[in-house]
Amino acid sequence: MSDRTRPLDDPRMPVRAKLAAAWTSFMFLYIYVDYYHLYRPGILDDIAAGIVFEFDISPALMTGFLALVSVPALMVVLSMALPARVSRVVNLVAASLYIPVTVFNAVGESWEWAAFYALSIGLELLLLAFILRSAWTWPRVPVEAGPRMPLASTR
Repeated sequence: MSDRTRPLDDPRMPVRAKLAAAWTSFMFLYIYVDYYHLYRPGILDDIAAGIVFEFDISPALMTGFLALVSVPALMVVLSMALPARVSRVVNLVAASLYIPVTVFNAVGESWEWAAFYALSIGLELLLLAFILRSAWTWPRVPVEAGPRMPLASTR
């Protein structure tokens, strides 16, 4: 068998690495969607006037935006650093909470931009679904087959 016809080595990817990669992808999409949103006509004028999404730009609003972007960034490291049981729960909770946040990002947008938001939100939701599935189906340590213990007598 030649080198080109042999199957490629495909070792099993650790769940932690899958989760960290998915959160990284989610974070990039999340940030880039916000960045490309700035290209829409009138958006920069609104920002210069102190308004974002009908909200006045304030320290509280900016702190909220930072918190929303910080969670996916922190999930990259937490997915790798937390103990498995805790990481699983934190991933399930964070991904579940980001589903409505992600959908909310399309509220109030015009149909003219529907393809942009459908694609971006669709991809973000697919990544969140992948995170939920990966965390939910996190493999457990196999039980080693040891010597059988005799059953207690019922006499």
